[in-house]
Amino acid sequence: MGMSNIGFGNLGNNNLGFGNNGNNNIGFGLTGDNLVGIGALNSGIGNMGFGNSGNNNIGFFNSGNGNVGFFNSGDGNTGFGNAGDVNTGFWNGGPFNTGFGNGGNTNFGFGNAGFQNMGHGNAGGVNVGSGNAGLANTGDFNSGGVVSGIGGNTGSFNSGNLNTGFGNAGDLNTGLFNSGDVNTGIGSTVDQPGSVSGFGNTGTSVSGFNNSGNLTSGFGNMNSNVFDSTSGFQNIGDANVGFFNSGNSNEGFFNTGMFNNGIYNSGVASTGIANSGNASSGVANSGDNSSGAFNQGDNQAGFFGQP
Repeated sequence: MGMSNIGFGNLGNNNLGFGNNGNNNIGFGLTGDNLVGIGALNSGIGNMGFGNSGNNNIGFFNSGNGNVGFFNSGDGNTGFGNAGDVNTGFWNGGPFNTGFGNGGNTNFGFGNAGFQNMGHGNAGGVNVGSGNAGLANTGDFNSGGVVSGIGGNTGSFNSGNLNTGFGNAGDLNTGLFNSGDVNTGIGSTVDQPGSVSGFGNTGTSVSGFNNSGNLTSGFGNMNSNVFDSTSGFQNIGDANVGFFNSGNSNEGFFNTGMFNNGIYNSGVASTGIANSGNASSGVANSGDNSSGAFNQGDNQAGFFGQP
């Protein structure tokens, strides 16, 4: 028996409770020092709760350090299921996010794979809205800025730069489906006739519907070239953002491949629901640094994880 204990069955010193094997513990069945809680599940130091394997956590089943909540595998998080660091929310794979399911950095919202975005489903950076693959865009599904590094569109489905409107493939346009530059209106090809904007187009920097190839933005796009970045629905290949994407660095729903962020992703570094393998954060992940529920093997934090 130890010394200065209050309770019974304490093997250490200065414990309050019973069945504690350590020092300065408050609770019962604790193994270690300076623990507060129940059960022999706290293997770390300075935890308050149970099931914590890290240090200085408040909650339960935290494998990281300095977390408040549960199932956090990162450090300094508030919430649950965070694999990154200093997040507020749940299922964040990156650092400094506020919300849930963010795989990128310093995002506010959910499902953001990029950085400093406000909204959801953004693969680019400094966007406000949803589904933006480009940079500094305000609106939805803008892919402008992926190559140029400029972006700055206001509206939706703009693949060019500094446009205000919808489906502009050129730059500095105000209106709809302009593939040229500095246009005000609809469907102008002035200055960049090679960048078609409209329906059923094929080519580069196309913005509209049923497009094929390169930096298209719209519906039914299909890219076959390396690092092409479409934004919209039913895209196939490369760094797509939207719905029903297939392959490579996709962000949205029903993605398949690498670096996905959304729902039903499969592959490497996914963030969302029903991910499979490799650094995933969400629900029903399988193996490799997963954080969430129904994970199997490899450094998981959540429910039903297996070695």
